[in-house]
Amino acid sequence: MSFNDKIGNKFEEFAGKAKEVAGSVTGNDDLRDEGRAQQAGAAAKEAVTELKDAARKIKKILDR
Repeated sequence: MSFNDKIGNKFEEFAGKAKEVAGSVTGNDDLRDEGRAQQAGAAAKEAVTELKDAARKIKKILDR
C-alpha cells in the first residue's frame, strides 16, 4: 500500500496507545479498552497492508 496508509496506521496505533494510557491513569476502563481496541484495529490494518505488499511483489515476480 501507499506510504500514507502506513503512516495512517501508525498514527491510529499511537492514538490508541494514548487513549489506553489516559484511561489507565484516570481509571476510565472504557477509555482504556477503547484505546486497546483501536490499537488492535491498527495492527490488523497494518497486517493487511503488508499482505497486499507481499502479494504485489509476488505478482511482479511471476509476471516476468
